[in-house]
Amino acid sequence: MAERRKAPLDRVLTLVRALADSVEGLTLDEMAEVLGQQRRSAERARDTIAFHFDLDEIEDGRRKRFLIRDSLRRHYVRPNAAELAALQAEVLAATKAQSPRAELLDALLVKLRASFDGMEKRRVDRDFAELGRLQRTLVGPGAVARVASETFAAASQAIFAGQCLEFDYQREGEDETVWRRVIPHGILHGSVSYLVGAFPKGGYGLVTYRLDRIENALVSEVAGAPPESFDLDEWLADSFGMFREQTHQVRLRILPEAAERAKSWRFHPKQDLTELADGGVRITFTSGGLLELANHLFTWAGDILIEGPDELKAVMAEQLEAAQSAISEASNDASETDVQGV
Repeated sequence: MAERRKAPLDRVLTLVRALADSVEGLTLDEMAEVLGQQRRSAERARDTIAFHFDLDEIEDGRRKRFLIRDSLRRHYVRPNAAELAALQAEVLAATKAQSPRAELLDALLVKLRASFDGMEKRRVDRDFAELGRLQRTLVGPGAVARVASETFAAASQAIFAGQCLEFDYQREGEDETVWRRVIPHGILHGSVSYLVGAFPKGGYGLVTYRLDRIENALVSEVAGAPPESFDLDEWLADSFGMFREQTHQVRLRILPEAAERAKSWRFHPKQDLTELADGGVRITFTSGGLLELANHLFTWAGDILIEGPDELKAVMAEQLEAAQSAISEASNDASETDVQGV
């Protein structure tokens, strides 16, 4: 049974090799002979192969000959229009967000397109242009934090070389910079990009530094690399966002009317979801970053109950009070304006 299922694939692959090896190309009748089947089967195989390869047509009197130019390996590794358009969408998003990755992604896109010969470029360009015109990666509101290209380059080089990174750092709310030497443990990209680092002598754990606040970055002469056991994803999972703090057992109950939405939603990469008898669901996970979590839970207002921990409830109450004061201040300003107008 397994051999019978594999036979059609064997025949098509045999035809692919024949089309790639042929100098003059094969007619449909010759393709049917390679397949050991009828002409109609050769036409179907030709259409399938044309979807995956650059299948050239050559006029030979009243007949057409078909062949695959270049090596088969080139066809397997060459990107298609959809892949190029997806990369271009990321280039545009990174550029809008002023991400340090923008220049690297753009350079990669240029190199990939430059690798095409004239025929390949003509074949791909039309689909690429249309997909590129109508495809975007959303860039939401957030901090505009431009990272100097030399800063990103130095951080990357330090990681490659297994050396520490030295730099001047401007902490939030302070005018003066402080000098730092850290072992780079990773780079995080988002609306704001961060360097994750640890002091060579240890004792403070991992610290995050905003790349846009780093100046005069250079690769140190002091060796420093994270341990091979370090897992950046595991470290990130200890917190809901970027704020690092004590972890808590988080329990959220989603009401029945929002249960389906919650089933297709990710609060945390290591969350557990339990379906409840009333049609709702309970989401549980271990995480820090309660302020960022509380801010996110505003988007679930009316559909969620915080069961724990109490610390999260307290943070949520503080955020609600802050939001209410903003509304109250706006109302008071409007009232004062009305009185002055009278």
